Amino acid sequence: MTPDLHLFGGADRRHALVVDGSRIYDLDPSTASALQAAEEDPIALRAMLSDLGLQPARPYVDAAPLAPPPIRGLSLAVSASCNLACTYCYAQQGGFGGAASPMEWAVAQQAIDRLLAAAEPRSAVTIAFLGGEPLVNRALVRRATLYAEAQSAARNVTPRFSITTNGTLLDSSDADFFDAHRFAVTISLDGVGAVHDRQRPFRGGGGSYERILKRIAPLLEGRGRMHVSARVTVTPRSGDLAATLDHFIALGFHSVGFAPVLAAPSGCDELAAGEVEALLPSMIACGREFERRVAAGERYPFSNMESAMEQLHRGTHRPYPCGAGAGYLGVSSAGGLFACHRFVDDARAAMGSVARGADDRRRTIWLSERHVDRQEPCHVCWARYLCGGGCHHEVINRGRSACEYIRGWLHYCLEAYVRLLDRRPDYFGEPARPAAAPA
Repeated sequence: MTPDLHLFGGADRRHALVVDGSRIYDLDPSTASALQAAEEDPIALRAMLSDLGLQPARPYVDAAPLAPPPIRGLSLAVSASCNLACTYCYAQQGGFGGAASPMEWAVAQQAIDRLLAAAEPRSAVTIAFLGGEPLVNRALVRRATLYAEAQSAARNVTPRFSITTNGTLLDSSDADFFDAHRFAVTISLDGVGAVHDRQRPFRGGGGSYERILKRIAPLLEGRGRMHVSARVTVTPRSGDLAATLDHFIALGFHSVGFAPVLAAPSGCDELAAGEVEALLPSMIACGREFERRVAAGERYPFSNMESAMEQLHRGTHRPYPCGAGAGYLGVSSAGGLFACHRFVDDARAAMGSVARGADDRRRTIWLSERHVDRQEPCHVCWARYLCGGGCHHEVINRGRSACEYIRGWLHYCLEAYVRLLDRRPDYFGEPARPAAAPA
């Protein structure tokens, strides 16, 4: 494995991912052979990339940490309680290991004011509502949304809203509200029927799956302004991913995605390193169905693939996995600011408060320490600028148990991207390639 290049494709056609800048190239056979021979010699490989015009004069990504940017998104932990007892919950049912106390209006208002005070006119900001179960504090969600919209309009700023909910408390008025305010709604559903119920039971016992299906029906009735996705948390007990994906797409979700459990406060239902790697064939099977459907002109909203295809086509290259601690922070129910929603009330990732503002010194330290080129063994991995080093919360709490899985998934995605670019260039907004002239 070389940190500068990744070769992929079959014997008849080879491609290269040049790591710096995430640039993808078709290779002729002699160039492919020469690059493969040079992979074990970094100096020779860099010289060859330079000779081919593939080594930029200035790197796209360097080891300099990002300076703290303006904050463009906040997640509000509006509820510190939940009516479910999910086995792996990172929020420990919303209390994050402390006393359960809902967010008060003064905290939400201060958070929104802080966010908008730094927003430039004609820019966009994002406000996410999480918990616990955020609809336990439905009144605050609605009041904060209306307040943010009014204040944003006065500043010529576009607000975007999202909510992640277990779905058990939804009613038809929620569907109307979310649609009116263009919410991105994420429903946590971990499988079909009993599979879901094992992992997401009610606190008093009993499964939640059938209740959720009834409650989400108004959201899936074809309203045009909200986006409704299913987030499937994958544990060792998750079962057939392909069947789960097909089932939820058939229900009418606009997108469906999988997320493996790599770190849980209880240790329950975490995937061991070998179990994470064993997940790869199931994910690739879902990806191949995505390829088949897209090649046939159909939409198949498997969000893991949709995101990967979009990022590869855009040439995404990043030294961080997400905006945590940078343009995005989590707000605790008491008003503390943290690197993200998963680090709420974790002193290791404390970043100030809504009362005093963000602590840019802490953010600077975080962004310096978490840069992917400063991580072991990330700085020598070809996937680092696609992966960004992995979820900070999972890495800090569990280590790098998913690296082989991530590399395997990205290798597959690179090959799928090239295939789909050939078969459906219009999927990426590209013109069709001209047909070969007849002999």
